[in-house]
Amino acid sequence: MGTRRARARAAANWANGSTMLGLAFAIVQGARPVRDANGIWQASGVRGPHGRRVFTVGNVVLHRHGADYVRRRPGLLAHETAHATQWAWTGPAFVPLYLAESLISWAVTGDAANGNAFEIGAGLERGGYSTPALRRRARRRARSAA
Repeated sequence: MGTRRARARAAANWANGSTMLGLAFAIVQGARPVRDANGIWQASGVRGPHGRRVFTVGNVVLHRHGADYVRRRPGLLAHETAHATQWAWTGPAFVPLYLAESLISWAVTGDAANGNAFEIGAGLERGGYSTPALRRRARRRARSAA
């Protein structure tokens, strides 16, 4: 299975119980998780909390799309794999830490992602988040095109 880093991440997430939690969440919702060469499980057809379309628990990427949705998007897969690594480092503490970061981000930037250290670390753009700088650039382009 993948690189030494991928094996270490998978082992840590099994040991801290987060991958088991992700798999259980997927199975309860009727998904059939499939593992890739790097030890990341893909579980399609899963509804995320608060309408999230894609989220990661341990080494499990859960989403409501078709089976190959994340696999066909290498940037998104890299983003979610970074979250799997964050789970490996923090274990079950990931949930309250992530929520705290989301609240701080909301207070500072007006949304839950742009100031969230976990999302920044995973790559905002790779995760499909629109950063303030990208929104400003798009507005400038739209104005200059008009």
